Amino acid sequence: MKPITGCSPVFLDWGYFDHPPMVALVIKIGTLFFGGELGVRILPLVLNTATIFFTEKLTDKKAPFLFYAIVLSVAVLQISGFVAVPDIPLLFFTALFLWLYRKFVNNASWQNSLWLGLSAAALLYSKYHGVLVLFFVLLSNLKLLRNSKIYLAGLLAFFLFVPHLWWQNQHNWISFRYHLFESNVNPYKFSYTTDYILGQLLLAGPFAGFLLWPAAFLFRTNNAFERALKFLAVGFFVFFLLSTLKGKVEPNWTAPAIIPVMVLTHEFFLHRESWRKWLLRLLVPTLVITFAFRIIMVVNLIPADAIVERYHAWEKWPQTLAQKTKPYPVVFNNSYQRASKYWFYSGQMTYSLNKFNDRRNNYNFWPVEDSLLGKPVYVFDIYNVPAFPDSIKAPLFTVGFRFDSSFQSFAKIQFRSKDYQIANGDSLQLHFTLDIPASYAAYLQQHPGADEKIAIVFFKGREEQKTIEAPFTLQQLVRGHINAWTLDPVLATGDYFFRFGIFSDSGLYTHNSEKIQLKVGEK
Repeated sequence: MKPITGCSPVFLDWGYFDHPPMVALVIKIGTLFFGGELGVRILPLVLNTATIFFTEKLTDKKAPFLFYAIVLSVAVLQISGFVAVPDIPLLFFTALFLWLYRKFVNNASWQNSLWLGLSAAALLYSKYHGVLVLFFVLLSNLKLLRNSKIYLAGLLAFFLFVPHLWWQNQHNWISFRYHLFESNVNPYKFSYTTDYILGQLLLAGPFAGFLLWPAAFLFRTNNAFERALKFLAVGFFVFFLLSTLKGKVEPNWTAPAIIPVMVLTHEFFLHRESWRKWLLRLLVPTLVITFAFRIIMVVNLIPADAIVERYHAWEKWPQTLAQKTKPYPVVFNNSYQRASKYWFYSGQMTYSLNKFNDRRNNYNFWPVEDSLLGKPVYVFDIYNVPAFPDSIKAPLFTVGFRFDSSFQSFAKIQFRSKDYQIANGDSLQLHFTLDIPASYAAYLQQHPGADEKIAIVFFKGREEQKTIEAPFTLQQLVRGHINAWTLDPVLATGDYFFRFGIFSDSGLYTHNSEKIQLKVGEK
């Protein structure tokens, strides 16, 4: 079964490329007491159980049989409740925040205000979707803006979230720029919308979702707290429905809405016997599927790639390969997911070298590449296996590997440049500055043979257009203080961006600049 990828308890920090740090903290705490997968999964399991506990406390009229029939109908709570992903703490802190919010609505004391602020900060540290939880709850009760105590809660949450914002500032707001402007931006397809709607029904089911979502929409609220639940459920659904206009939306992005949906449907079903009967009828096939899926998660019975990749693709072979390659670190070409999984299962320090036509990840921030500079490593790749002298067969792919006695990669050297606009057929007068960490500058000074090629790659949207090699090398660039390059991109009229790369021992150009915009207009 797979560990968390993209966040690491090895390099615990105030932020990560994709998400805030809560899930990494959860893993870190678990691994302090237990090793292996148990350490990774123990706290997510506890948090998932606590989520159900607090969600039940949100129901007014206690009907345990009905409530747990709803819980068991939401298969995702039973199947993925132990997986170390950001949605697990997000769900827990959503339930906790709503419980504290109801206490605040009933008694707006300073003490309840402080607890509300603490839970709001925990929401934000879990996943950026926590902002939507706070927004929709506030939108449901604008009278809160007249209460000075809500500002105390807001200021406390903001103050506690400042370390993460400082981390973002130190890393050029990389997470916000990626999620808002780079990730999931595609031409609209009608299937994005239909797949999203179906995904939401299945996420809340897979069968009962066809009852739970309509019941949540149909429920008539009677007080400010129920109105908050309604705004939260409907708000999440509509917000991400509109998001399908700009790209594909993953079903789990609405995870916080599961909490209010369960509470609202519980209240709705209390007075509707026919709906309760249908819920119980659909519960039996849900439990059968849940039980069957749990067996599939443990035993490799179904040869479907999606199942094997998620639960069985990392059995045995990392340990076997580690025996061949230890005690040396490993460089995995162009896959931060495989690198982090291999590190987890083998115990070898692993670096992900991502190509300049791919996105950056947290390996660009961690002190891994600089610690490997000039050191002996093993290089792994699954894409160009015939070029490697040795290989090992994994369930879904073959891993080629070779020894490199002195690894050289310079991803932390960064080019800075402005955006450009040229006419069709004109040359591009490119000016840039170079940011070189001191350790890299010293290494290049001491190793004049580290004279790698430099290139830029042009993109139109997500489509790679062309790669142009620079007329100078890395040593010439550093020692000759070059800061300009005139080239002929020969691109059709349109909007493009390009990115710098420096060649590496892995045979790939690394990711050495942010996106630099280029507009090619008519003459």
